[in-house]
Amino acid sequence: MDIGTIRGFGTVIVMVAFIGVLLWAFSGKRKQRFDEDALLPFADDPVAKKHVEQEQASRSNNA
Repeated sequence: MDIGTIRGFGTVIVMVAFIGVLLWAFSGKRKQRFDEDALLPFADDPVAKKHVEQEQASRSNNA
């Protein structure tokens, strides 16, 4: 095995890992968690906190 073959295997491994991360990140099962996490920078703001609580309440009522 020469260095080109080893680099080729490395490229394939990294590509498979990248596709795995994409599938994980864009999975529908994680949408709610990511939506909540997107609001974390505003958690200390009282107005934003009220909005987050209202959003969570409306989601629990719809479920």
